[in-house]
Amino acid sequence: MSYRVSPLPDLPEDTSSPPWLEIDWEALAQRYSFPAGVRERGAAYEVGEKTEGLGVPQMPRDLVLREYQRQAIASWFHNRGRGTLKMATGSGKTITALAIATELYQQIQLQVLIVLCPYRHLVTQWAKEAEKFNLQPILAFETVHQWQNQLANQLYNIRVGTQPFLTLLTTNATLINPGFQSQVKYFPPKTLIVGDEAHHLGSPQIEESLPRTIGLRLALSATPERYFDDSGTECLFSYFGGVLEPEFSLADAIQQGALVRYQYHPLFVELTEGEAWAYAKLTKRIGWVLADGEQRTNSQLLTALLMQRSRLIGAASNKLNALQTLMANRLHTSHTLFYCGDGSVQGISKCDRRQIAAVTRLLGHQLGYRVNTYTAETPLIEREKIRQQFEQGELQGLVAIRCLDEGVDIPAIQHAVILASTGNPRQFIQRRGRILRPHPSKQQATLFDMIVLPPQLERDTWEVERTLLKKELVRFLEFAQLADNAPEALSQFRHLQERYEL
Repeated sequence: MSYRVSPLPDLPEDTSSPPWLEIDWEALAQRYSFPAGVRERGAAYEVGEKTEGLGVPQMPRDLVLREYQRQAIASWFHNRGRGTLKMATGSGKTITALAIATELYQQIQLQVLIVLCPYRHLVTQWAKEAEKFNLQPILAFETVHQWQNQLANQLYNIRVGTQPFLTLLTTNATLINPGFQSQVKYFPPKTLIVGDEAHHLGSPQIEESLPRTIGLRLALSATPERYFDDSGTECLFSYFGGVLEPEFSLADAIQQGALVRYQYHPLFVELTEGEAWAYAKLTKRIGWVLADGEQRTNSQLLTALLMQRSRLIGAASNKLNALQTLMANRLHTSHTLFYCGDGSVQGISKCDRRQIAAVTRLLGHQLGYRVNTYTAETPLIEREKIRQQFEQGELQGLVAIRCLDEGVDIPAIQHAVILASTGNPRQFIQRRGRILRPHPSKQQATLFDMIVLPPQLERDTWEVERTLLKKELVRFLEFAQLADNAPEALSQFRHLQERYEL
């Protein structure tokens, strides 16, 4: 097995007991590597010895690590306790990280596990998985007074030896809080920090707050590279370590049964003439800003124009017509997810102008399809209730914006309709992986994807039209290539290439 090995980690500022000097890293890596040409089958892999006591890491008795998870663990150990695991959405990154923490507890008596999450709902999901590993985590994501004393007390117990292990699950927002930063110096050398959906940790403010005194570092993400932010990506890899091989792609996950197979059906939607002209005008203004020599002073304007154009495409009014046509023949189905944009649809009543409201009204009131919205504004308790209703079939569909893009685990989703998506590959890769999570009642998933086509206008808008379509076709090609009906989908792709001379 080959690995992409990062440089050996720098020693942390507190070198009183650097943990990597106490570990036979190669022996640990070999422990998780399969012998050449040998594939173990049907065995429940034991990870270290069983431990006693509540709150210390212990492998669940019924857990069987998949081969690719073992390879990921071996790769991180081979790289001496640092690195980024690039694993497909739904492939079990959380379990892989907790297995690493368990092994470190067995080998060096790891004392603290810190997990950083971009959202509160991910903290609660980590808590559920951590409890399966015999852990009793502190959840630090609300007001400081609700968790700071508990953290301070447990850190003191660790220091004086009256408590063997501490698990802290927190958010990126809490990480940069002064209340959290005041505790960083008290974390012992035998601490592992895990960055979940680690691409979020590359922003300057968050990256500067990452504790340098912690030497054991693990980043997790299906898409660790930050979109249009090379410096942020470099900072991320500098702290955690680069992407380790072998990577585990979505194609690997489907092939090995970690994710289900799927059918892909593009739905072509044309902009109205008014929307096409608005898109052309925005594109020209964006070009003027980019041509301006003072680009730094115009960065906010550029961002605003790009967001405005993206929202225009995402909320194209003809998408509602396409959705009505599609769902009129699918009213018998259930477990369907509808991804909306955060833009406004033109030409409809003011109360329904936001796309998510218009879609919910169309499905629920006009078609009688039982749906509810699932957004970041939905309280966590209400989200859990909605999720249960969806899984049990009481609700046929969920209408979401971005809340389901990262980390949320609703494997009962069998069908999805993407009404809006940005050009950011991370977003549509995450969305597809979310839909393909395995479930006992799901043999295959179905994905409907609305692709925006511009109408034929005057010749001077031709390049603008082609630019729009190129952005949409990136997602089209990515989704079509791995679908079970790839030949059918790709034939439509080639037709568009010919029509628009791409």
